[in-house]
Amino acid sequence: MKLEIALVAASMAVSVNGHGYLTWPRSRTRLGSESGIDTCPECTILEPVIAWPNLDAAKIGRSGPCGYNARVSVDYNTPGVNWGQSPIATYTAGQVIDVEWCVDHNGDHGGMFSYRICQDQELVNKFITPGYIPTEAEKQAAEDCFNSGTLSCTDVSGQNCNFSPDCSPGQPCWRNDWFTCNAFQAGDRRACQGVDNAPLGSCFTTIAGGYKVTKKIKIPNYNSSHTLLSFKWNSFQTGQIYLSCADIAIAGGSGGSPTTTQKPGTTLSTSTVATGTCTPAATVDVAFNELASTTFGQNIKVVGSIPQLGSWNAANAVALSASQYTNSNPLWTATLNLAAGTTFQYKFIKVASNGAVTWESDPNRSYTVPTGCAKTATVSTSWR
Repeated sequence: MKLEIALVAASMAVSVNGHGYLTWPRSRTRLGSESGIDTCPECTILEPVIAWPNLDAAKIGRSGPCGYNARVSVDYNTPGVNWGQSPIATYTAGQVIDVEWCVDHNGDHGGMFSYRICQDQELVNKFITPGYIPTEAEKQAAEDCFNSGTLSCTDVSGQNCNFSPDCSPGQPCWRNDWFTCNAFQAGDRRACQGVDNAPLGSCFTTIAGGYKVTKKIKIPNYNSSHTLLSFKWNSFQTGQIYLSCADIAIAGGSGGSPTTTQKPGTTLSTSTVATGTCTPAATVDVAFNELASTTFGQNIKVVGSIPQLGSWNAANAVALSASQYTNSNPLWTATLNLAAGTTFQYKFIKVASNGAVTWESDPNRSYTVPTGCAKTATVSTSWR
């Protein structure tokens, strides 16, 4: 009896520890939390599974590539009222973007994480069709596709792509296409929270506060007016995997297939992103989305090396709008029409009501306006 009680207690201990989820681009999990449906977005957990050292060994079960939160019985693999109906960000093939996830202070189990895009549109359609719940077989097929579509850390020039200090040569986890957390038992900058060394509370969790973890990925040469970016974190300490996904669009590539949507039992309707026959856009509407917490009277502006961004003169910086700002999602936005192919450097600044300017930390950010068919692009970042 004592052994049985101990095993139950151990199982409960695993289930209440956590935790992490994709925060940028906004995942379905994050949108579920912001809508009030998900009371613990960091608790979307696949467990108990083999998460280490073989990162691909676990069967996905009901979690699928977008996650299932058993605490609130929400399956993020099917569109809901508040997520999955349309893309929340549009990117261009070959574009390098910032991505971010949040790890809970009470559940930083270390390990490795990855971002993935499945390029089988027919399979992805099963996860973007309102009213349709993918079967476990379809979820596993999608997971296999996402695993094969891992967006390698080494795709981004200059990015630090290490091997996990908690893995040894010869083990399946000895790979640097995934991103790695720091050593789980490190005395300083430990585990996943040590990747950015971000302060506690830099992202939202409901248990103990979160630390943001930011990396860069390169969007593949692919076209889709609606697809999914999946995030996967394999825990080192516990037999747990955390999954979430964001609805995005990709344009400007030479590969890909038409995006199709359907209801079960109906004929597919097709919406095609043109490839090879479009007229390249001369200018692109670039949306700057910056997560920056501010105090009353402060505003966020962007200033940079080109005239449209004030030529580094803070007095001529472009003001961002706080129309979508909330305490849990401190979003500032601005859209500029810029010539395709323009390369520039920039920074965000906080401007107080008395005019005092606070610059974000070095180095300067850099960006190249995409070339191709797409007329819009999104730059998603967080204050640093």
